[in-house]
Parts: sequence; structure tokens; C-alpha cells
Amino acid sequence: MSDAGERPPRRVRYRGRNPRRFEEKYKEHQPEVYSETAAKVIASGKTPAGSHVPILVAECLAALALRPGLVGVDATVGYGGHAAQILARISPGGRLLGLDADPLELPKTTARLLALGYGEEAFLPLRSNYAGMAKALAQHALGAVDFALADLGCSSMQLDDPARGFSFKTAGPLDMRMNPTRGLSAAEWLARASVDKLAAALAENADEPRAVTLAAALAGRRFSNTLALADAVRAALGESAGEMADLTVRRVFQAVRIAVNDEFGALDAWLRSLPDCLKPGGRVAVLTFHSGEDRRVKQAFRAGHRSGIYAAISEEVITAGAEERRLNPRSSSAKLRWAVRA
Repeated sequence: MSDAGERPPRRVRYRGRNPRRFEEKYKEHQPEVYSETAAKVIASGKTPAGSHVPILVAECLAALALRPGLVGVDATVGYGGHAAQILARISPGGRLLGLDADPLELPKTTARLLALGYGEEAFLPLRSNYAGMAKALAQHALGAVDFALADLGCSSMQLDDPARGFSFKTAGPLDMRMNPTRGLSAAEWLARASVDKLAAALAENADEPRAVTLAAALAGRRFSNTLALADAVRAALGESAGEMADLTVRRVFQAVRIAVNDEFGALDAWLRSLPDCLKPGGRVAVLTFHSGEDRRVKQAFRAGHRSGIYAAISEEVITAGAEERRLNPRSSSAKLRWAVRA
């Protein structure tokens, strides 16, 4: 064998005709190479592994009224789906500050947008929770901006990766942190939580009707992985729960994730600082996926409108159409609201 060059490493083999495990779906992880595979997955109503299908894109762009030369913020840049569309519309001359707390995904998104031709003159990535938007703007000497977008909740590449611990589809570490280098993991949070604290989180973060019963069974316990927590929830419900058990498990996971990442606290802080971050006439669009998020956004926008902070707000919530819900079931719970700074 010639030693002119080393052979590239062989792809890890998977069992059966099609890869099942998240880490084995190598074609889905490279949609830029295997575009046909990614298109087939999306057409089937699923999201390719390691990626995220942006939701209500046209509606968000319309709410922000973008044009070349504007400067704004994508406060939750995630996979970069919305950001890529924004950059296309504010170019040439526009700038977008992209914030995300996830140290694992932000470098990938930055590289993805760089490959599309958006360098630092157009896209400024910064690892930060969206609650720190005012500080981030000051750090880059941007001042008040023309627009801001926040796509709240959890991205598909986080939800689907078992190593992140957001889902109970397969076993994974019970982590759930957007930034896995900071704060308590979900396992640690549950181990320290009192019954009252967990019951309050289940009720507030997930509208769980059996919050007290579940909290009594789960609080103060340490679970080895995501499946152990899911099994404990089902056991607490008993056999009478039947097919509804998985719905309850999803609500428990959602409530714990929101608590671990203090998502409502971050949203409240962002909504308070938001008006000072927007120029007169500046526009903001917010995508929410839970009643607790939507309620906070609706109340903040309505209060701001009454007090004259916002010149206009969306009177009705905007939701995904039937075709988008079919192609991307995760869009079904999405709600979009917008406001215009006075």
C-alpha cells in the first residue's frame, strides 16, 4: 500500500438496512451532502437528525418588515434557519447579532452561516442567553436595533440527541441544560427539589393536573438516566393512565427542562429589557411553544401598548397553517406575536 496519503477514517457501520440511532444517521447529519435524504425525511413529516426545521418563517419575516441595511438580533439563533433567511433580506449592508446559550450548537451554526457567505461584517455570533441581549448589544457597540426575533423553547437538534437528555425516546444522561457546562443538570435538580418546589414547577411549567401526586413520587430522588425518570412517572400514574402516560411523561420532562434552564425567568428579564433595545419603529417577533411563554409575551406586549411603549401589537396570535403542521408536526404548538416600538 502506498504511503502517499492516509485513508480517511471508515464510517461507523450500523445495524440493519437503515440507521436507527441518532448518532448513526450520518446522511441526515450532512444535509449539505445528502440533500435528497434530508428532503425525504422532511417530506415524511420528520426532522433530519442533528438539524432543525424553522417554523413560521414567512410570518416572522413579514412581522419584522426586513429590508437591506437593517441591524437586528436573532436572540435564539439555534440551527440558524431563521437567521439565514433574515441575512438574505437585510443584505447588503445589514448586520445580525446571533445569540445562543448552547456552546455545542453555536459553533456549528456559525460555520453553517459562514459557508453561505455571511462573515463577521454581516453575522456576529455570541454565546449568551437571550436575557443578556442588552449587554450583548453594548458589547458590540450596536446600540438600539431595528428588529429582534426570539424563537423560544428547545431546538430539534437538542431534543433528538440522546446525549443531551431532553427526550425519553432512548436512554441518555438526565441533563437537559441548554448550556451543559453551567448550572445543575436535571438529575441534580430533581435530587435537590422538595415536593412543593417540584409540584409548583409541574403546574406552572407544564399545566400538569397531577402535579402534587407526581411531585411526591419524584422529588428528592436521583435517576440514572432519562428512561429511569420516564419509568418512575409511569409507575406513579399506575396502570389506569394507559395511553395517556406518555403525554404526562412529556409534560414532566418539559417542566423540569424549563426549571433547569430558568426559561421563564430569562423570558421575563428579556421582555423587561426589550423596549430599550429597539429603535423607535423597531419591530420584534416572538415564537412561543407553551402557554406559560405565550401568556408572558401577550401580557408584556399588551401592557406596553397601553402605556405607549409599543405603537402596535398583533391583536391575534399567529399559528402555522395546515400544510406546515403536516410537514413539521413540531409547528403545531407554535404561536407568533409581534410588536412595534413607539
